[in-house]
Amino acid sequence: MSPAEIRAAVIDILETIAPDEDLSNLDDAKEFRDQMELDSMDFLDIVMELRKRYRVQVPEEDYENLVSMASTVSYLEPKMADIPAE
Repeated sequence: MSPAEIRAAVIDILETIAPDEDLSNLDDAKEFRDQMELDSMDFLDIVMELRKRYRVQVPEEDYENLVSMASTVSYLEPKMADIPAE
């Protein structure tokens, strides 16, 4: 998957987890928590969806890499490189 496809996949997951959030103006450089009302359970749901949909394992020590869209895409890019876009 390309970075744009990974971003779209993460947006899709966020829309599932936080359906009431407006993601149209999401700033990729800002932390998700500064832009959305996400709690720790929502964050774990994101990790679980990545595992369920794409078989991407995110160890707990790597959670800090998923704080913003930019850091999430950068972290996932090598892990999702061989996954075909949906």
